[in-house]
Amino acid sequence: MRVCSFLPAATSMIQQLGLEELLVGVTFECASDKPKVVRSYLEGHTYSSSEIDRVVTEAKQQGKPLYYIDEALLLELQPDIIFTQDVCDVCQIDTSVVERAVHKLSKRPLLIPLIPRNLDQVYENVTTIAAALNRADAGEVLLSSLHQRTHTILDTLRAHHAPLKKVLLLEWLDPIYNCGHWIPYQIALAGGTDMLANPGGYSIPTSWEKIVNYNPEVLVVAPCGFHIARSGQEVHALTSLPGWETLQAVKNNRVYLADADLFTQPSAGTLVDGVELLAALFHPTLFRAPEKLQHKYRLLKASEAHATI
Repeated sequence: MRVCSFLPAATSMIQQLGLEELLVGVTFECASDKPKVVRSYLEGHTYSSSEIDRVVTEAKQQGKPLYYIDEALLLELQPDIIFTQDVCDVCQIDTSVVERAVHKLSKRPLLIPLIPRNLDQVYENVTTIAAALNRADAGEVLLSSLHQRTHTILDTLRAHHAPLKKVLLLEWLDPIYNCGHWIPYQIALAGGTDMLANPGGYSIPTSWEKIVNYNPEVLVVAPCGFHIARSGQEVHALTSLPGWETLQAVKNNRVYLADADLFTQPSAGTLVDGVELLAALFHPTLFRAPEKLQHKYRLLKASEAHATI
């Protein structure tokens, strides 16, 4: 069986299932050494958050694609199965573009779109992928392990009567976007509540006035596609706003930068990693961030915030 994954989340879950040997092609964003079949027109550019928002908005208005397929490479690879997505045409190539490309192949691969809207549906994608690769047993083992990890967190929170933390997780900085889809479910499993989030739906622009009025206890900054170093370069978009210093999270030194893949990439194991990190950020007396995640987040220091204003 020859498999292509056209989204990082599917690639990650195939790896978590121990089935990476079946992969023959991936996207430019996938953490894999397999041939890169999907590329982006934005590769090589160093746009700021506001510039990315402008370029993406203009492309959508003009009907221009953000991604393309190396059709010669796809023809050479001749996959039997291609995993695609239809959640966000900004984040990844969508199924309709892939359908046009495979139409030219002599042997049509099976296209399997993954369309999760919440955390349970991300878990269901594990079952879908495992079944498609004839390894349903591997899917069951992986899911059992993931559920055990989140159950441990919930049991600890209950045993200590831990109160829910009033939190805010941001998916973009300029303009400011709240969090949506499965992320609010991650927050709930970690012992928090984000009243500005959009569970099961898209993240949307959120006014700074609304955030100041909400006044979160913990603020997590994880712009989609960014690592903490990149977020640190652009966090002045928040720290320069009026009322920043009045936020509980700022006054109590509870503002964190985190790698976005722990939240915006709908890979079951990656999202559970994100839950474990959030639990440590929300309830540091009960949990410690796993060693493997230590490099994927950091505290935003007060002096650093001042320096960016």
